Amino acid sequence: MSRLTWNEIKLNAHKFVGEWKDASYEKGETQSFYNDFFQIFGVPRRRVATYEEPVKLLKEKRGFIDLIWKGMFLVEQKSAGRNLANAKQQALDYFPGIADQDLPRYVMACDFQNFELYDLETGEEAKFTLQELPDHVDKFGFIMGVEKRSFRDQDPVNIKASVLMGKLHDALLSSGYTGHDLERFLVRLLFCLFADDTGIFEPRDIFDDVIRNTTKDDGSDLGITIAQIFQTLNEHPDQRQKSLKPDIAQFPYINGDLFAESLRLPSFDAKMRGLLLEACDFNWSKISPAIFGALMQHISGDANARRQGGEHYTSENHILRVIDPLFLDELESELETIKKKAGTAKNKALDAYVEKLSQLTFFDPACGCGNFLVVTYREIRRLELEALQELYKDSSGAFGAALGSRVTVHQFYGIEIEEYSVRIAEVALWMMDHITNIELSIALNTDFRRIPIQDKPNVHHADALDMDWNTVLPAKECSYVFGNPPFLGAKIQSESQRGQVRRIANLGKSGGTLDYVCAWYLKTGAYVQGTKARIAFVSTNSITQGEQVAQLWPLLFHTYGLEISFAHRTFEWSSDAKGKAHVHVVIIGLTLASDEPKVKRLFSYSDIRALPTESQHAKLSPYLIDASRLADPYVTISEAGKPINGLPKAIIGSKPIDDGHLILDKYEAARLSAKYIKLAQYIRPLLGSDEFINNESRFILALQQCPPNEVKSWPEVVERLRAVAKFRAESKSPGTQALALTPTLFHVNVLPESSFLVLPQTSSETRDYMPIGFVSPPFVPTNAVKVVLGATHLHFSILTSRMHMAWMKAVTGRLKSDYQYSIGIVYNNFPWPEVSDAQKAQVEKLGQAVLDARANHPTSTLADLYDPITMPPDLRKAHQALDQAVDKAYKPNGFANDLERVEHLLGLYEKLKGGLFVTEKKPKRKKKEG
Repeated sequence: MSRLTWNEIKLNAHKFVGEWKDASYEKGETQSFYNDFFQIFGVPRRRVATYEEPVKLLKEKRGFIDLIWKGMFLVEQKSAGRNLANAKQQALDYFPGIADQDLPRYVMACDFQNFELYDLETGEEAKFTLQELPDHVDKFGFIMGVEKRSFRDQDPVNIKASVLMGKLHDALLSSGYTGHDLERFLVRLLFCLFADDTGIFEPRDIFDDVIRNTTKDDGSDLGITIAQIFQTLNEHPDQRQKSLKPDIAQFPYINGDLFAESLRLPSFDAKMRGLLLEACDFNWSKISPAIFGALMQHISGDANARRQGGEHYTSENHILRVIDPLFLDELESELETIKKKAGTAKNKALDAYVEKLSQLTFFDPACGCGNFLVVTYREIRRLELEALQELYKDSSGAFGAALGSRVTVHQFYGIEIEEYSVRIAEVALWMMDHITNIELSIALNTDFRRIPIQDKPNVHHADALDMDWNTVLPAKECSYVFGNPPFLGAKIQSESQRGQVRRIANLGKSGGTLDYVCAWYLKTGAYVQGTKARIAFVSTNSITQGEQVAQLWPLLFHTYGLEISFAHRTFEWSSDAKGKAHVHVVIIGLTLASDEPKVKRLFSYSDIRALPTESQHAKLSPYLIDASRLADPYVTISEAGKPINGLPKAIIGSKPIDDGHLILDKYEAARLSAKYIKLAQYIRPLLGSDEFINNESRFILALQQCPPNEVKSWPEVVERLRAVAKFRAESKSPGTQALALTPTLFHVNVLPESSFLVLPQTSSETRDYMPIGFVSPPFVPTNAVKVVLGATHLHFSILTSRMHMAWMKAVTGRLKSDYQYSIGIVYNNFPWPEVSDAQKAQVEKLGQAVLDARANHPTSTLADLYDPITMPPDLRKAHQALDQAVDKAYKPNGFANDLERVEHLLGLYEKLKGGLFVTEKKPKRKKKEG
């Protein structure tokens, strides 16, 4: 049975109005009324809805629902002239007695002559008379699987769907149905469930009917029946066997290779059949194709991961942060400009715009399950529909099936290393195509479908870093390259992955410290040469901080001639990867310098979970600040082996490499000191970041200067030293093995004899100031802090100022978004101000005031003092006074914010390096990959 066109439905509606214009009596005419009403849409009422369904009300009462289509539509019918507001409330009163999966989305109150339809999902309502029904039939599109839909990022319905299919997955897996066959089977099965509820299959619910009514209760013939359905979906009607059962023959020809491959037959039992029927009962039309990939990943994951599945869905809002500035904002602006035209010029421009959309190509070279491609397809179809509505809004009547979409899934390209994800991406794009075709049909009063599937997405199963992307999409035909490539850091890459990065970055054997995502940036830079393609990737924020900047960005800027066209500074990204819910990322948009926009857009976040604010600039630095005032906007901070700014040398603290055998808690330290009196002088307090910031207490055996005969007199100490020697000897590192011969020595021995300045290795990003300060012996600093021996109060005062904090936040590396203080990047390169004697005295005085303010709170830790919420007013005031003085030491008028401070410091850094980085740009050239 084919779906009726909207013209046919309107004609049926006019006939219905004529036949029922005198109806008024609820009890005698309701069932006949709704049998005819459903026939307006070519859908037999008995197939989808029932009358007088009993339902339990509050206080042990029972009621009867006039008409219910479980999970979709509920009607409360009244005689003519009755109050429909009361009827609506009566309908809602049934809800507590209806199972969750059966709760309807649409509720209608009707008295034969008046209709009130409510969409409980969107909040929309429509009120009209029987005579006006032909003009409102589109609002009942859900009856034939044509309905507007809205999706929410972490809608509980998506999680429930994941659990349902997860149970079936686990049952099949336990039965021995595994691997590729299981994955492909589940993708097909979910497509069928979606198709059954959205009008791809006609009549609606035929898959459910066949499973429920033609297979045995014990499930013994279910696998064969499903396999026959899959085979039929892959066969053109002209090629099907004549003896095919009618209930199987009614399935449409789908095409698109989804059902082409032969799979092993799964063997079902009664319990597994029950799980499938439970899945059939679910309303799959509510599932968003944009999260289809995440849903299928969690189905194939473990049960515990599925229970937490909502944490892992990629937020569509975050995907839009990539594609809005990359192309959507510009396309939307272009359409708004066209709308302001008039007459023939406007129509020609609209037609050209729709044609332009149909020629754009979108390429995600690490597409995963296709989230970016699916959301992009939806948005491009939205723009196309808006243009078509504007083009034909002055026309009357329907336009017929010829009026349809020119945009197809064939314009969407991807590469993905996991075959399962490739299949998911294809199906998700087809699902979104169907949904957008429904939206077009409703909006333009036509019947536009693409079943059988006519166009196939160009999603390739391959390792993107080991193939020529031109074989997927010739670069000259590419409009946009975008996505969310893998986030692996250098230390957790496999040997194969490190080899890929080394080859693509041409960094030699070491490969530097580049994150895996950098390989996509560099390969894209080579790919887009000589084109107008634009680029945008989500990346870990580490590519804009620390030592990676100097390794990556000169290649992008100078070798490939790219410019930053827009960027989002650090924010929290909700990932769809299992077990990795939140990472701290940036988004970088790039174009070739020959095609760069005059205005660069920068999106900044007051908090990693806040919404961004936008600023506009002439140039952007790889540190994601305004670079327009720099002599060299491409300047990057290279790691320096020693201070280039006249500061005293900074070093790491002691590094025992002892497996904890030399370290004592306060109870062990007290016991050993009491037992071995002479040992007490060699038990020294240990100082790492936690001890310094949180006043935690640990001790270490510092035996470097202890006479051997005394060491031998302490049996417990000797046992600890033997354990240290054994641990070092068993190491795989030759250097550590050599240290086994001297267990009383640390790997790095730092035992200061005078006061020293401490800079913690790690500090929370929530703090306005990284706590630093002076510490005196007998403390032994660990490698969790940086140490400046011989530091003065001037050094402390400037290093604790907002100026140094801004520099550190901009250029240091991070763990998530916590600062990882680097000597080579931050300290050794920090531009030091030229201060007069008077300025020096003033800054030192105000630095001492900071120390005095801390001393006013002896029971509080540095963590307490530097928490933005609990920071004492006197300490904040002292810091603010110091900040103002240090700012003026750099620039008489001071600075408005940290971005201005960093811009100024980068300019000073250029001068500090003696112009080494201020060089003329090399001619742009295309680098061939090895």
